[in-house]
Amino acid sequence: MTSLALGSLPRVAAAVIACERCPRLRAYCQRVARERKREFRDQVYWGRPVPGFGDPRARLMVVGLAPAAHGGNRTGRVFTGDSSGNWLYEALHRYGFSNQATSTGRDDGLELRDCYVTAVARCAPPANKPSRAELDRCQRYLEAEIRLLSRVRVVVTLGRIAHERWLRAAGWWAKLPPRSRPAFAHGAESTLPDGMRLVSSYHPSRQNTNTGRLTRPMWHSVFARAHALVKQP
Repeated sequence: MTSLALGSLPRVAAAVIACERCPRLRAYCQRVARERKREFRDQVYWGRPVPGFGDPRARLMVVGLAPAAHGGNRTGRVFTGDSSGNWLYEALHRYGFSNQATSTGRDDGLELRDCYVTAVARCAPPANKPSRAELDRCQRYLEAEIRLLSRVRVVVTLGRIAHERWLRAAGWWAKLPPRSRPAFAHGAESTLPDGMRLVSSYHPSRQNTNTGRLTRPMWHSVFARAHALVKQP
Protein backbone atom coordinates (compact mmCIF):
# COMPACT_ATOMS: atom_id res chain seq x y z
CA MET A 1 0.00 0.00 0.00
CA THR A 2 1.67 3.22 -1.14
CA SER A 3 1.19 6.64 0.39
CA LEU A 4 -0.32 7.69 -2.96
CA ALA A 5 -3.12 5.14 -2.49
CA LEU A 6 -3.81 6.67 0.92
CA GLY A 7 -3.99 10.22 -0.38
CA SER A 8 -7.31 11.19 1.20
CA LEU A 9 -9.28 10.26 4.30
CA PRO A 10 -11.97 8.46 2.25
CA ARG A 11 -9.23 6.39 0.61
CA VAL A 12 -7.74 5.56 3.98
CA ALA A 13 -11.19 4.48 5.21
CA ALA A 14 -11.70 2.30 2.12
CA ALA A 15 -8.27 0.70 2.56
CA VAL A 16 -8.97 0.01 6.23
CA ILE A 17 -12.32 -1.62 5.51
CA ALA A 18 -10.80 -3.84 2.80
CA CYS A 19 -7.72 -4.81 4.84
CA GLU A 20 -6.99 -8.54 5.23
CA ARG A 21 -3.40 -8.28 6.50
CA CYS A 22 -3.97 -9.91 9.90
CA PRO A 23 -5.58 -13.37 9.47
CA ARG A 24 -5.99 -13.96 13.23
CA LEU A 25 -7.92 -10.71 13.69
CA ARG A 26 -10.04 -11.15 10.59
CA ALA A 27 -11.03 -14.67 11.64
CA TYR A 28 -11.92 -13.50 15.14
CA CYS A 29 -14.01 -10.52 13.95
CA GLN A 30 -15.89 -12.68 11.47
CA ARG A 31 -16.59 -15.35 14.08
CA VAL A 32 -17.92 -12.75 16.53
CA ALA A 33 -20.10 -11.30 13.75
CA ARG A 34 -21.54 -14.74 13.00
CA GLU A 35 -22.17 -15.80 16.59
CA ARG A 36 -23.22 -12.39 17.98
CA LYS A 37 -24.01 -11.48 21.55
CA ARG A 38 -27.44 -12.51 22.83
CA GLU A 39 -28.68 -8.94 23.22
CA PHE A 40 -27.69 -8.16 19.62
CA ARG A 41 -28.90 -11.36 17.95
CA ASP A 42 -31.35 -9.40 15.79
CA GLN A 43 -28.59 -7.19 14.37
CA VAL A 44 -26.25 -7.67 11.42
CA TYR A 45 -22.70 -7.09 12.62
CA TRP A 46 -20.23 -5.01 10.62
CA GLY A 47 -17.50 -7.63 11.11
CA ARG A 48 -14.82 -5.74 9.15
CA PRO A 49 -11.95 -3.42 10.07
CA VAL A 50 -13.21 -0.09 11.41
CA PRO A 51 -11.97 3.24 9.98
CA GLY A 52 -11.45 6.50 11.83
CA PHE A 53 -14.28 9.00 12.09
CA GLY A 54 -14.65 12.74 12.39
CA ASP A 55 -13.99 16.21 11.07
CA PRO A 56 -11.32 16.32 8.32
CA ARG A 57 -10.37 19.82 9.54
CA ALA A 58 -10.06 18.69 13.16
CA ARG A 59 -7.62 20.29 15.55
CA LEU A 60 -8.14 17.51 18.10
CA MET A 61 -7.28 13.86 17.47
CA VAL A 62 -8.34 11.14 19.93
CA VAL A 63 -6.49 7.84 19.60
CA GLY A 64 -7.77 4.62 21.17
CA LEU A 65 -6.62 1.01 21.10
CA ALA A 66 -9.04 -1.01 18.93
CA PRO A 67 -12.73 -1.59 18.20
CA ALA A 68 -14.64 -3.64 20.75
CA ALA A 69 -15.92 -7.04 19.64
CA HIS A 70 -19.55 -6.05 20.23
CA GLY A 71 -18.98 -2.28 19.83
CA GLY A 72 -17.18 -1.07 16.72
CA ASN A 73 -17.03 -4.58 15.26
CA ARG A 74 -20.83 -4.63 15.49
CA THR A 75 -21.66 -1.05 14.49
CA GLY A 76 -18.86 -0.25 12.05
CA ARG A 77 -17.87 2.99 13.75
CA VAL A 78 -15.02 3.52 16.17
CA PHE A 79 -16.01 3.79 19.87
CA THR A 80 -19.65 3.18 18.99
CA GLY A 81 -22.10 0.86 20.71
CA ASP A 82 -20.18 0.08 23.89
CA SER A 83 -19.48 1.58 27.31
CA SER A 84 -16.13 3.10 26.29
CA GLY A 85 -17.90 4.96 23.51
CA ASN A 86 -20.51 6.19 25.98
CA TRP A 87 -17.75 7.74 28.06
CA LEU A 88 -15.93 9.21 25.07
CA TYR A 89 -18.80 10.85 23.23
CA GLU A 90 -20.36 12.19 26.42
CA ALA A 91 -17.09 14.01 27.13
CA LEU A 92 -16.71 15.21 23.54
CA HIS A 93 -20.24 16.60 23.64
CA ARG A 94 -19.66 18.21 27.02
CA TYR A 95 -16.70 20.16 25.63
CA GLY A 96 -18.22 21.08 22.30
CA PHE A 97 -16.61 18.51 20.00
CA SER A 98 -19.80 16.65 19.02
CA ASN A 99 -23.44 17.45 18.39
CA GLN A 100 -24.73 14.74 20.73
CA ALA A 101 -23.58 12.75 23.75
CA THR A 102 -24.37 9.25 22.47
CA SER A 103 -23.06 7.06 19.68
CA THR A 104 -25.13 3.99 18.89
CA GLY A 105 -24.67 3.35 15.15
CA ARG A 106 -23.48 4.80 11.86
CA ASP A 107 -26.92 6.30 11.14
CA ASP A 108 -27.52 7.92 14.55
CA GLY A 109 -26.84 11.49 13.38
CA LEU A 110 -23.61 11.96 15.32
CA GLU A 111 -21.28 14.63 13.95
CA LEU A 112 -17.89 15.53 15.33
CA ARG A 113 -16.76 19.15 15.34
CA ASP A 114 -13.05 19.96 15.26
CA CYS A 115 -12.32 16.39 16.38
CA TYR A 116 -11.27 13.12 14.75
CA VAL A 117 -11.42 9.76 16.56
CA THR A 118 -9.30 6.80 15.52
CA ALA A 119 -7.46 3.75 16.88
CA VAL A 120 -4.08 2.08 16.54
CA ALA A 121 -5.68 -1.27 15.62
CA ARG A 122 -8.68 -1.40 13.29
CA CYS A 123 -9.92 -4.92 14.06
CA ALA A 124 -11.31 -6.12 17.37
CA PRO A 125 -8.59 -8.33 18.91
CA PRO A 126 -9.19 -11.38 21.12
CA ALA A 127 -8.99 -10.36 24.79
CA ASN A 128 -8.42 -6.76 23.61
CA LYS A 129 -4.77 -7.63 22.94
CA PRO A 130 -3.45 -7.08 19.42
CA SER A 131 0.02 -8.47 18.87
CA ARG A 132 3.00 -6.25 18.14
CA ALA A 133 3.13 -7.58 14.56
CA GLU A 134 -0.57 -6.75 14.09
CA LEU A 135 -0.03 -3.23 15.41
CA ASP A 136 2.95 -2.85 13.07
CA ARG A 137 0.85 -3.87 10.07
CA CYS A 138 -1.93 -1.46 11.03
CA GLN A 139 0.35 1.52 11.66
CA ARG A 140 0.27 2.67 8.02
CA TYR A 141 -3.33 3.79 8.45
CA LEU A 142 -2.61 5.93 11.48
CA GLU A 143 0.43 7.37 9.71
CA ALA A 144 -1.78 8.36 6.79
CA GLU A 145 -4.38 9.97 9.05
CA ILE A 146 -1.70 11.95 10.86
CA ARG A 147 -0.37 13.20 7.54
CA LEU A 148 -3.80 14.08 6.14
CA LEU A 149 -5.19 15.73 9.28
CA SER A 150 -2.84 18.65 8.88
CA ARG A 151 -4.69 21.01 11.25
CA VAL A 152 -4.40 18.77 14.33
CA ARG A 153 -2.64 20.55 17.18
CA VAL A 154 -3.74 18.47 20.19
CA VAL A 155 -3.71 14.67 20.51
CA VAL A 156 -5.35 12.71 23.33
CA THR A 157 -4.10 9.12 23.64
CA LEU A 158 -6.22 6.58 25.51
CA GLY A 159 -4.01 4.01 27.18
CA ARG A 160 -0.31 3.22 27.06
CA ILE A 161 -0.41 1.23 23.81
CA ALA A 162 -2.26 3.98 21.96
CA HIS A 163 0.15 6.53 23.43
CA GLU A 164 3.27 4.71 22.29
CA ARG A 165 1.82 3.76 18.92
CA TRP A 166 0.85 7.34 18.15
CA LEU A 167 4.43 8.39 18.95
CA ARG A 168 5.68 5.72 16.52
CA ALA A 169 3.23 6.64 13.76
CA ALA A 170 4.00 10.35 14.12
CA GLY A 171 7.73 9.62 13.92
CA TRP A 172 8.65 10.84 17.39
CA TRP A 173 9.54 7.42 18.76
CA ALA A 174 12.45 7.23 16.32
CA LYS A 175 13.37 10.92 16.39
CA LEU A 176 13.52 11.41 20.15
CA PRO A 177 16.01 9.71 22.47
CA PRO A 178 14.28 7.34 24.92
CA ARG A 179 14.61 9.73 27.87
CA SER A 180 12.96 12.53 25.86
CA ARG A 181 9.93 10.58 24.69
CA PRO A 182 6.70 11.72 26.41
CA ALA A 183 5.91 9.18 29.11
CA PHE A 184 2.43 7.77 29.54
CA ALA A 185 0.49 8.71 32.67
CA HIS A 186 -3.09 9.75 33.19
CA GLY A 187 -3.37 13.48 32.61
CA ALA A 188 0.27 13.83 31.53
CA GLU A 189 0.85 16.61 29.01
CA SER A 190 3.79 17.17 26.69
CA THR A 191 4.76 19.61 23.97
CA LEU A 192 6.60 18.02 21.07
CA PRO A 193 9.32 19.81 19.08
CA ASP A 194 6.86 20.80 16.34
CA GLY A 195 4.48 22.36 18.88
CA MET A 196 2.00 19.47 18.98
CA ARG A 197 0.42 19.06 22.42
CA LEU A 198 0.04 15.48 23.62
CA VAL A 199 -2.28 14.59 26.53
CA SER A 200 -2.57 11.02 27.78
CA SER A 201 -5.41 9.33 29.64
CA TYR A 202 -6.36 5.96 30.98
CA HIS A 203 -8.59 4.15 28.50
CA PRO A 204 -12.30 4.26 29.46
CA SER A 205 -12.57 0.46 29.47
CA ARG A 206 -14.83 -1.26 31.98
CA GLN A 207 -11.69 -2.57 33.66
CA ASN A 208 -10.77 1.03 34.49
CA THR A 209 -14.18 2.65 34.96
CA ASN A 210 -15.82 -0.12 37.01
CA THR A 211 -12.88 -0.30 39.40
CA GLY A 212 -12.61 3.45 39.95
CA ARG A 213 -9.16 3.65 38.43
CA LEU A 214 -10.73 6.14 36.03
CA THR A 215 -13.47 8.38 37.39
CA ARG A 216 -15.67 10.88 35.59
CA PRO A 217 -13.84 13.89 37.08
CA MET A 218 -10.49 12.43 36.01
CA TRP A 219 -11.86 11.79 32.52
CA HIS A 220 -13.48 15.18 32.15
CA SER A 221 -10.31 16.94 33.25
CA VAL A 222 -8.47 15.45 30.25
CA PHE A 223 -11.01 16.78 27.77
CA ALA A 224 -11.33 20.11 29.53
CA ARG A 225 -7.59 20.51 29.09
CA ALA A 226 -7.74 19.35 25.45
CA HIS A 227 -10.49 21.91 24.81
CA ALA A 228 -8.41 24.67 26.40
CA LEU A 229 -5.35 23.73 24.34
CA VAL A 230 -7.30 23.61 21.09
CA LYS A 231 -8.71 27.08 21.73
CA GLN A 232 -5.36 28.65 22.56
CA PRO A 233 -4.31 31.25 19.99
